[in-house]
Amino acid sequence: MKIKPKTYQVVTALAAICVFLFALMTVWVVMNRQQTAAQDRPLAEGVFTGTSVWPVFRGSRELLGRASGALGDSLRLAWKFRTGDEVNSSAAIDSGRVFIGSNDGSVYALDLYTGGKIWSYKTGDVVEAPPCVVDDKVFVGSSDGFMYALDATDGGLKWKYETGGQILGSANWTRVDNGKILLIFGSYDGKVYCVDARTGLGEWEYETDNYINGTPAIGDDKVVAGGCDAQIHIINLKDGKRIKQIDGGAYIAASGAILKGQVYIGNYDGVFQRADIDSGRIVWKYTRRDSPFFSSPAIGERAVVFGGRDNQLHCVGCDDGKLHWTFGALAEVDSSPVICGDKVVVGSEDGRLYLINLSDGSKVWSYEIGQPVSSSAAIADGIVIIGCDDGYVYAFRSAQ
Repeated sequence: MKIKPKTYQVVTALAAICVFLFALMTVWVVMNRQQTAAQDRPLAEGVFTGTSVWPVFRGSRELLGRASGALGDSLRLAWKFRTGDEVNSSAAIDSGRVFIGSNDGSVYALDLYTGGKIWSYKTGDVVEAPPCVVDDKVFVGSSDGFMYALDATDGGLKWKYETGGQILGSANWTRVDNGKILLIFGSYDGKVYCVDARTGLGEWEYETDNYINGTPAIGDDKVVAGGCDAQIHIINLKDGKRIKQIDGGAYIAASGAILKGQVYIGNYDGVFQRADIDSGRIVWKYTRRDSPFFSSPAIGERAVVFGGRDNQLHCVGCDDGKLHWTFGALAEVDSSPVICGDKVVVGSEDGRLYLINLSDGSKVWSYEIGQPVSSSAAIADGIVIIGCDDGYVYAFRSAQ
């Protein structure tokens, strides 16, 4: 039977609609199966959701050392930027910009994707402290004893706040009920400071018996700071009053991390420990005598990873502190590791940047820079930023 032209057009249109509906149904079924399978699978160790920024040391106010996304099995050098001296500072990343200090006394703002210099600001001494970025301002301490507030766009000085000692740790921040942003940081004058981030006026000071080298962690309206007086200080965020002190066993140079009411921190006597903040009780200890822990931990779903001056990267269980694995570098690991997907990123004094398998501690990849790497990685948008004693800032991204 011969089909008339008009009837043919109708049949053709109906056939096309059927094909389209069938394809749409197929896509829906596949996506639904993938979603169901993903829900049925346990969360992979170290896979976390988040934005493509790294605004503060360790990536979050709790200092967890977690990066969103995942990295491939090898990285390639994307760019490097030369400063005037060693780069012990670690980067902050926000709005496509990298902010990092140098021992040449300057703070640099670089383009995240090209490494091009946007601006620099000269302080009065070495800038070893990592910057902190909040509301388009960059806050960074210097060994000259000042905390600087800089405009993130052009590097202009907003204010500076003087302490009685050098500032080597990053500032941290929080927003309180009235919308005010508070900046929290330690100094070698033995104090933890709280400053209004907008005005630079002091809110409160908390005094310890020795240096504050690391970055205070913030969680549940509490500030947690390890001190070189061997104490873990638990401070009321609102008024700076002492809540309690937990005996850390030996002086603490590293920063601690807070997760679910627990603080994870290492000391200079080779003891890494978990303490319950509310009770002040030490829950467990992992001990490596004659091996100071200067590195700050990265906290996964079930594991804690940290470096040691025994040339090892250590991974222990969150719940019990029992050893999962160690990875041997060729020199000290003062760099603080970062968990990204199923991998750990860490530098070493042996001059290498490493990618380590989180599940078993096996080496996935390494890159020989050639000079010690005590800076810690910052990761955003799939790009790893790290400084080196050779005076360069390096950017790496997945090779695939």
